[in-house]
Amino acid sequence: MKRFKSVEKYILERLEQKSLLFTLIDPLDYKNLSHATKVAKACSESGADAVLIGGSIGVQGDILDNVAKEASENSDVPVILFPGNIGTVTKYADAIYYMSLLNSRDPYWISGAQALATPVIKAAGIETLPVGYVVVEPGGTVGFVGDAKRIPREKPELAVAYALAAQYMGFRFVLTDCGSNPKAGHIPLEMVHAVSSAIDVPYIVAGGIRTPEQAKNVVAAGADIIQVGTALENETDVQKLVSSFSKSMAKIK
Repeated sequence: MKRFKSVEKYILERLEQKSLLFTLIDPLDYKNLSHATKVAKACSESGADAVLIGGSIGVQGDILDNVAKEASENSDVPVILFPGNIGTVTKYADAIYYMSLLNSRDPYWISGAQALATPVIKAAGIETLPVGYVVVEPGGTVGFVGDAKRIPREKPELAVAYALAAQYMGFRFVLTDCGSNPKAGHIPLEMVHAVSSAIDVPYIVAGGIRTPEQAKNVVAAGADIIQVGTALENETDVQKLVSSFSKSMAKIK
């Protein structure tokens, strides 16, 4: 039974009121699956607007099923899959980022994986959220695995070109990501502002957002939705941290 008639409608309605916080759980980055599900529950209880589950490598099968099932049963917000490949699909999620890695050199990541996963997604009845995905330097694991021609951090005009291309091709969300925990930090604010000023669809920013103050700055630069993942992994008080992120972002809109 579906928990949400339309996750996309849920997102769009909430965006009319505020910028959104999506928390990303990569189960393999936690001490164990119980730890991952506890963090997912804590996120949903303390201000996250959605819980994403996924990762670039290995998040599939029983691992994915168990974490998504537990998260769905203990959360009032949507559980959305952040797929690393065709195996990152489970019937226990409410929706999936139906992503195309637009600046990949390998057509598999642009349309091949999507086509191969489609029969499973349809059979499972998972709602698809069409996302144009663009990887920015340094790109981390996703940049390497996805063979991305990474957007240089000092070239916001290139990010704008890909983001507009995504919109013109019909994607209903645009996501820029610089990878997990990059030393250079999150995507430059100049780039965030340039992309957000150019497109009319919701803009998601991911990678390197470690503190509530950084989240506030990224939202002020124009992000509609931010994704936070690594900052949660070793946090002892997840509810306090997520609440701080949510409150800092609420001050912008």
